[in-house]
Amino acid sequence: MDLSFTPEEQQFREEIRAWVKENLPKEISTKVHNALELTRDDMQTWAKILGKKGWLGYGWPKEFGGPGWTAVQRHLFEEETALAGAPRIVPFGPVMVAPVIMAFGSPEQQKRFLPGIASGEVWWSQGYSEPGSGSDLASLKTKAERQGDKYIVNGQKTWTTLGQYGDWMFNLVRTSSEGKPQTGISFLLLDMKSPGVTVRPIKLLDGGHEVNEVFFDNVEVPAENLIGEENKGWTYAKHLLSHERTNIADVNRAKRELERLKRIAKTEGVYDDARFRDEIAKLEVDIVALEMMVLRVLSAATSGKNSLDVAGLLKIRGSEIQQRYSELMMLAGGPYALPLIREAMAAGWQGNFPGGNPALAPLSSTFFNMRKTTIYGGSNEVQRNIVAQTVLG
Repeated sequence: MDLSFTPEEQQFREEIRAWVKENLPKEISTKVHNALELTRDDMQTWAKILGKKGWLGYGWPKEFGGPGWTAVQRHLFEEETALAGAPRIVPFGPVMVAPVIMAFGSPEQQKRFLPGIASGEVWWSQGYSEPGSGSDLASLKTKAERQGDKYIVNGQKTWTTLGQYGDWMFNLVRTSSEGKPQTGISFLLLDMKSPGVTVRPIKLLDGGHEVNEVFFDNVEVPAENLIGEENKGWTYAKHLLSHERTNIADVNRAKRELERLKRIAKTEGVYDDARFRDEIAKLEVDIVALEMMVLRVLSAATSGKNSLDVAGLLKIRGSEIQQRYSELMMLAGGPYALPLIREAMAAGWQGNFPGGNPALAPLSSTFFNMRKTTIYGGSNEVQRNIVAQTVLG
C-alpha cells in the first residue's frame, strides 16, 4: 500500500488548485467558508462552471463525456475544491443517478439524460424514502402500474432534499407485490413537471426549507423511462447507494471545517484551554484516520487489487465526524452559539449578533441539521450490521 502521491499527481493537484482559484466566485466561497446559506443560483452557478469545463461529472469515464480521471485524481479534485470553499456538488445527478444510467440504462437513455446532468442544466432529485420506509427501504409502497406504453404512479416520497428545485426525479417504485419485497421494485425516471406531482416543503427547526414531501397522483410516466428491467430496481438501487454512502463520508469537507473550528475557537478564546484543544486534536486524528481509509481504497483501486467493501464504514465514520465538529463549534461559541437569527445566516447581514461575532450565527442550525447524518443514506446501526456481515464475516 502506497499512500504517497506521485510527482504527476502533485502537479495535477496544483493545476486543479490554480483553476479553482481563478474560476470559483469569491462571493460563493465566502459563504461556504462561513457556513452561510447557499441559494439555488449559488449551487447552480458553480455546477455550470464545472459543467462548462467538463468537470461536473468528474468521476465519469471519457466514453460518457467525463475527464476519465483516476481514483486518486478524483480525490485530489474533491480535496482542492472543498478546501477552496467550493459548494459541494449536488450529488443526485452527477454522482448518483448518472452511474446507474451509464451501467444499466439503454444507449437512448444515456444520450437523452447524461448531457443535461454533465452541463449542470438539469436538477435531479432522489425519490427513495417514504413515510415508514427509510432504513427499511424495501418496504416502500409507491406504486407504478403498467398501462400500455406508460406507467401510472401513485404514492408519496419524503425527505426529498432540495426537491423544490427538481426538474427530474429518479424513483424507486413498486411494480409487483409477489415474492420478497426487494424483487418487486423498479427504477423509474420521472419528470417532476408532470401533472399530478405535488412538492410540499417540510420546514426544519431553524425555519429552513431543505427537504420536502412529494406526492404522486396518477402521474403518467412513459415506459421508456424505466431503467433496465422491471422488478430489477433493487439491484440498481444498491449500485447507487454505494456512491451515496461514500459521498456522505466527505473527508475533504471535514478537513475544511476543522480549520473553521480552530478559527472560531481562537476567536472565542477557548483554543488556549488544554482540554478543549485535546478535543480538537482527537477530532483531527479521526479525520486523518478517515482520510487514510479513503487512501487505502484509492491505493487498492490504482494497483488493481480488490478493494474492501468499505462504503458503509466510510459513511459511519464520516457522519460521526460531521456531528462531532458541529458539536465542538457549539461548545467553542458557548451561550452565544445558541441564538437563532435566520437573517444572520445570509451574506451581507448588517445586524448585531449577540456576543459580537457573526461567525457564531449558523452554529446551532448546523448542529441540529447534522443530527440527520447518522440516519440518512442508511442509518449507522443498519450499516454496522451490514459491515459485520459482509466485511468481517
